[in-house]
Amino acid sequence: MKIYQQALTLRERRRGFHIITDEVEDALPQLDEINIGICQVFIQHTSASLTINENADPTVRMDFEMFFNKTVKENDPDYEHDYEGSDDMPAHLKSALLGSSVTIPIRNGRLALGTWQGIYLCEHRNRGGQRRLIITAWGE
Repeated sequence: MKIYQQALTLRERRRGFHIITDEVEDALPQLDEINIGICQVFIQHTSASLTINENADPTVRMDFEMFFNKTVKENDPDYEHDYEGSDDMPAHLKSALLGSSVTIPIRNGRLALGTWQGIYLCEHRNRGGQRRLIITAWGE
């Protein structure tokens, strides 16, 4: 069994949902050495998250942002954790709903994503800064 791990720092992005599949694949060229295996991508932050969804139509990502902004509103007076700004606690909640990692099968040296699937960085802060990922792949 082979195991590879790589840290990846993503450039700062505006608030929203961003496809990062190519960056993840480029960060771990050893994927092509694995015929059958698993790749886990983990984000080391509590105010951004990862998910897998449609990679073709950008309006899907716009609708994700609209849905989460309507579902988890900013400036709720009941939030106690608000000293980092009005987007902070909602960012933590959105991150908890979506999750901090995605797991993708590896098949014939490639991520076995579906035709219309991509890995999203879900940036929930107005100024979240750079985001750090740990990518781990293992298999034969």
